[in-house]
Amino acid sequence: MTEQAQTTDPADRTTATAEAIESAEAVAPAAAVEEAADQAPAADAPETPETPETPEAPEAPEAPATPEAAGAVPPGAADVPAAPAAAPARVPFRDRRRLRAALRWTAVVTVFAALGAGSAYGITRMERTDVPGLATESDGRWDYPRITKPPLPAGARPYDSEDPASGHAADLRALLLPAPARATEDKALKGEDGWLPTEDFLSVFTEKEDRAEAGQLLTDHGLRHVAARGWSTEDGTRTRVYLLRFATAEVGDAVFGKFVAYGSPSYALTGAEHVRYDDGHPSAADPRGVSRYSYDEVKPRGAEHVRQAYVRAGDVVALIVQSRKGTAAALPFQQTVTLQSQLLS
Repeated sequence: MTEQAQTTDPADRTTATAEAIESAEAVAPAAAVEEAADQAPAADAPETPETPETPEAPEAPEAPATPEAAGAVPPGAADVPAAPAAAPARVPFRDRRRLRAALRWTAVVTVFAALGAGSAYGITRMERTDVPGLATESDGRWDYPRITKPPLPAGARPYDSEDPASGHAADLRALLLPAPARATEDKALKGEDGWLPTEDFLSVFTEKEDRAEAGQLLTDHGLRHVAARGWSTEDGTRTRVYLLRFATAEVGDAVFGKFVAYGSPSYALTGAEHVRYDDGHPSAADPRGVSRYSYDEVKPRGAEHVRQAYVRAGDVVALIVQSRKGTAAALPFQQTVTLQSQLLS
């Protein structure tokens, strides 16, 4: 038995021992297998020559940086196909619909904002009477241009209604009221160089005796100039404005008193033989320092309805006449008298 055990191949014993260890590993942990191997009889196991200690391997040198890390392309890398680029993430269908809706609404808001801004700019450039819904129905007043007083000669003092000796230094022709919009000017009243002959002014009176008496009155009081302007509006109303200048305010006041009276004027105008003082003409519109008498033709009237007013401002006496077939409206007449009075005040 001993010979047989001694002649057994050591490799077989090693294989058997390995199998036993593997079986023990399946049942017990590796620590139990090692304890069992230490307790095995020394006679059964042949002495195994000690394995010489393996010298420690030298530390491996640090691996050089790879070509990719160094930014270099290794040989043959060009032959390797590049990885396909990642496909962009697809926007969900619902999100795309929301995006298109937002873009459409943005475009709509932009268009309406532009239209609104353009409309607002256009309205601000329009006159109130041209804006639908804001236009005020006309009350019969005429559209006169902006009234400005003429410049004075160098060194001249402006007219002072509080000073009895004060007079108008401005050109009398520049003190005439301009015609309203869309009116046709009466060129016959322009006269020569804007000065109307005294005989033309006297022709407004219907009676020959009145013309002669009024002419003598003007001569005695030293009439200096007569300036006149006339026009016709689209409704057929005819307007005539006469300005008479005298040397001083006292002389102008004296002549004014000869022309007017409370009940009726001293000299009847052609086509208006029967008139009365117009109580409906408001005196609150008269400028300070201006005297005014207004008259209205009474019924039965002639072919035309005639309104007239005498105005005095210092050395100037004015006669304003409006006539129209049928009825001459009171409001444009009062407007004309007021504006002419403001120019003279």
